[in-house]
Parts: sequence; C-alpha cells; structure tokens
Amino acid sequence: MEMKNAIELSHVTKRFGEVVANDDVNLTVREGEILSILGENGSGKTTLMNMLSGIYFPDEGSIKVKGQEVTITSPKDAFDLGIGMIHQHFKLIDVMTAAENIILGLEGKQILNMDKVKKQVQELTATYGFDLNPDQKIYDMSVSQKQTVEIIKVLYRGADILILDEPTAVLTPQEIDKLFAVLRNMRSAGKSIIIITHKLNEVMELSDRVAVLRKGKYIGTVETRTATIESLTEMMVGEKVSLDIDRSEPHDRHKRIEMRGITVRNAEGTKVIKEASFTSYSGEILGVAGISGNGQKELLEAIAGLQFIESGEILYYSPEGEVKKISDMKADEIRKLKISFSFVPEDRLGMGLVGDMDLTGNMMIRSYRNGHGFFADRKKPRKLAEKIVDQLEVSTPSVETAVRRLSGGNVQKVLVGREIASQPTVLMVAYPVRGLDINSSYTIYNLLNEQKEKGVSVICVGEDLDVLLDLCDRILVLSGGEVAGIVDARTTTKQELGLLMTGHKKSGKEKEVLS
Repeated sequence: MEMKNAIELSHVTKRFGEVVANDDVNLTVREGEILSILGENGSGKTTLMNMLSGIYFPDEGSIKVKGQEVTITSPKDAFDLGIGMIHQHFKLIDVMTAAENIILGLEGKQILNMDKVKKQVQELTATYGFDLNPDQKIYDMSVSQKQTVEIIKVLYRGADILILDEPTAVLTPQEIDKLFAVLRNMRSAGKSIIIITHKLNEVMELSDRVAVLRKGKYIGTVETRTATIESLTEMMVGEKVSLDIDRSEPHDRHKRIEMRGITVRNAEGTKVIKEASFTSYSGEILGVAGISGNGQKELLEAIAGLQFIESGEILYYSPEGEVKKISDMKADEIRKLKISFSFVPEDRLGMGLVGDMDLTGNMMIRSYRNGHGFFADRKKPRKLAEKIVDQLEVSTPSVETAVRRLSGGNVQKVLVGREIASQPTVLMVAYPVRGLDINSSYTIYNLLNEQKEKGVSVICVGEDLDVLLDLCDRILVLSGGEVAGIVDARTTTKQELGLLMTGHKKSGKEKEVLS
C-alpha cells in the first residue's frame, strides 16, 4: 500500500542577505514514518524545519500539508496544521509545573480545570510510554524530563507531525533508548516524526528514511535499510571520507597532572567540582564525559589556573622529574614556571582568541604569553597562521582577516591549531570538534593522537560518547561535579558510561585500579 505524504516541500528557497540557507529544496515526509534530516553544520537543516514550524517564511517555493498547499507565517499557523517543533533549547518556565507549562499560552476557560488537564497529560504519557509527573516543577527535572514536557506540550495541542532538533545532544545512552522507544510508539500511532541530527549511528538505528542536505541543497532521500554509514557520509560531504580513528596503545606513561580532592565553587557559591581526584599521564588521551554542566568546564579551568580552588591540590610532574604544586597559582604564574600547558576552552572568542585581531595577531598572542616580545617579527606567526589555514582547511580570505569574521567551525580550527603548535606537555581541549565538518573532525582526532604519540598528556572533554570510546585510552566520568568513575575506553560501553553519568558510581577499588 502506497504511503501518503504528510508534508511536501517543493522548490523551497530561503535567503539571509547574500547567504542562501536553503536552495531549491524538494522534500517529502510520509505519514507514520520517522524521517532523519542529515547534514553537516550549516547545511540548512534547522532553517528548513524552521519554515515548517512558522519561525521563517520561504522566499520561494510551496509547502503542502496532507495534500493541501498551505501558508505558514507563525508557530500558531503550524500548530493549527498539526505541526509542532521541539527545539534544542527548551522554552519552559522553571517555577511552573509540567502541566502548567504544557497548557501555557492556550486559550479557553477549560485550561483552568487543572485536574482535567493533568488527567489528559497522564493519558498522553500512558499512550506513548512517557514517564512524567504532571505536578513536578521544571527546576526539579532532568534534561530528559524537560524534553518530555516539550514533546507532550506539542502533542497536547494536537500535533501529528513532530520535528525534533538534535534531540539526543544532551541525553545519556539510557535516556536515548527511552526516547527512541517513545518515538517508535508515536510512529505506530500514525505520527510523522522528523529528526534533525548529525549522529549517523542514531540515524541508522531509528529512522525509516534519511534525507540529506549539503550546503543548503537537497541531495536526496534514501531508505535507511539500504544505506550504510559510509554511503550517508559520502552524501553529506560529497566524497568518500575515512571514519577511522587510529588509536595506538599508550606507551612510556609518566604522571603529568595529579588532582587531589579538588573542590571549586562558581560565582553563585555552588560547588561545581566536589573533591575530584584523578591522574593524567603522558602518552595517553584521557576523555572527560558527563551530562552538560556537570563540571567539565571547571575541571579544565582549575588545571589551567583559571578557577579559584577552595580545597585540595593539583600537582604537575615535569618530564625532568620535578613536582610542582600549581593549585595555588594563576595562569600567568604557571606560565612563568615554563610549564607548557595548552588549553582549548569551550568559550572560543571569550577566552581563546581575540575576535577583532587577525589570524597572525592571534598567533602572536601565544608567543607573547610564552615570553617573546609582542613587537617581534610577524614572519613566524604569519607562517604558523598560514600552516594552520592549509593543514586544517580554514575557510578565510587571508591570514589578515579578523577572527570574528570567520564561522564558528573555522574559529575552532584556528584555536586548536594554534594550541597544538605550541608543543605542550599537557594539552586540554573542550569539545574540540564542535561546529566542524566530518573531514575536519577526523583531522583533529588524528592531531590529538599525534600529540599523544609525542608523549603529550591529552585531556579531552567530549559530548559524543561513540567518539570518546574510539579516541581515548581512559574516560573520566563526572556526575554532579564528582568523579563517578574512571574506565578503560577499550573495554567499557556506552551503557556503563551512561550509568556513571547519572551518578551510579564505580567502587573505590575499581576507580583506584583504573586511574
């Protein structure tokens, strides 16, 4: 039996000034299917879906919903047509309950009958397999529970076409499994579900079909059962890409950083790191995993001398065998001791680079910090900038271009390239491939491995557990600012990491053996 189309996009184009975000896109979504929209950063996935959800209006082309051509000028228009979008950043009121958030903005006296509302919410949760307490406050919820509220909010409004933008970005493996089970139940009930994603493993596991965008253009739609990760990657990129991370065994391991019972508070006085202890070694990559906001950022900043440490100590073991306590030092004091740290922070332009300076100037900042004159010859920094542009394929008019004018992915390449070029003994990177295309991501992974081979201690905070498992030698898991466990990346699983991320600690004996 031929499946009917829930959505038909014909020759849809969207421009922002001179930038063409979507270029003559033709796309169909069937009733009762899960369609993945796949593409690299900047390929136009979210822009396209924002036109379906009423946030943007197409400059050209037409949209049909269930066979009828429609005009969608606002999210209300989309809701009236049964289309609901769940964005990456949730739009919930923290001090309200789940039920109150679900009816927020609806018209009519009937919404004042909260007992009836809660009963309807419970019916929805039972129908699709959600786990939600309608009376629970948003501020008391996990990320997964907040996402559930957002999904039920659009279902309550009668949506039968749901769009989810990167829905697994901040979920544990166990939470992802639950979400996928719910989405399959919704598909069985006849809902059409569109997933915007870049995670190939999840595409293969969940979707019925995959539509691929590349640089704003529609490349094609394929049946997932006939596709492979390699074929989808080639559609996304336009050429064959090697997806292998060449991980070698650690060798000549020596202590480099030892953290002993470190506690750090944020500006509000909340403990963000709680008595954390671990050791990093030369010639290895130590991954750091955890749900977003569980202390990853502060952990690296504490080592780099950018966080005030309330208690505990951090020791640095030099290649020459000296041991120095650096936990009482600021970043400048650490540099004066000629301790060679490199740090790629999460905040690229706020902490890593100066946006109004060109690429050469940003190379010179590193030289200046290492004790070389600021008004020195620009030839070496310029050569370094040109090398990074060439090696990492930075898209820029020239090395004289202000960093602020580059895309986020290209800013990232410049920062990672500069820090690696400084020949550190300890290299700390936070989300090193965020915003990068697949080719560039694997170039960065291989650069980190090269640093490991040179005897550098690499500490890498990551959000993609599949990559951490393939790239790292050991993985430290943070939960609520505490070290929940340190595991062997070669023998652990995503499920074990997920349990640790949600606070199920390994025993002290296991932690001691593995760290």
